[in-house]
Order: sequence, then C-alpha cells, then structure tokens
Amino acid sequence: MNTVNLHFNSSFDNINLVENFIVNICEKFNIEEENFGNILIAVTEAVNNAIQHGNNLDPKKSIDVAFESTPQNLSFIIADEGKGFDFTSLPDPTEPENIEKPNGRGVFLMKHLADGVDFLENGRIVKLHFNIAS
Repeated sequence: MNTVNLHFNSSFDNINLVENFIVNICEKFNIEEENFGNILIAVTEAVNNAIQHGNNLDPKKSIDVAFESTPQNLSFIIADEGKGFDFTSLPDPTEPENIEKPNGRGVFLMKHLADGVDFLENGRIVKLHFNIAS
C-alpha cells in the first residue's frame, strides 16, 4: 500500500495544493478523465467542508489529506480539527424545499461520485474510496 500525506492551514487559498496533489496522483495511476473528474470534485468538496464547517474558516487550524492506494482502490482521507457533525441526518439537497439553497450538496456529491464514503470520529474524518480495477 502506498501512502502520501498533505498538511496545510485551513484556508480556501490552499485548495490549489489539494488540486495539484490529486492531479499528481491521478497522473501516476493513469486515471481516466471521467474518474479524474469524480475524484477531483469529491475530494475538493470534502476539503471545502473541512475548512468551512469543520474548522469554521479558522486559519490557525489545519487540514490533513492522506492518500492510500492498493491495486484496486485509491482512497483519500480528509481530517479537520472540528467537533464533527451528524452525517446521518443531512437534508436531501434534491428535495423541493432544498433545491434553491446555495449549500448542502457536498456530502451528497461525495456519496454519488466516490465508490465508497466512510465518516469516522463523528464526521471529523472523511474517507473517500475510488475503485480503479478494470
């Protein structure tokens, strides 16, 4: 198993570090364009949520992004310093009363773009799995 880690301050200015991290990994593993898009969107959504909701935009707090690979799977683990959240009772963004809301789609997108999503430590850690086996 290969493992790589990225550590940075909780600021939206650091999203480009995450994007470059994902690009480098996807190039190394020859990830197809469609899968690359799913990985990029799901992981950056998780990081955005960690910055905004987990760490409450506090630049003194940090985010850790870890990457693990097996021959069949790529996994990204995103951890913040927040208190976590109740990931079992999020409103469905596709319900009519939520369609117009500007927020609330991050977890929905992660669940639909990744092949698996695990929430650990009360949602303070999100692990996204992507199947790369042909």
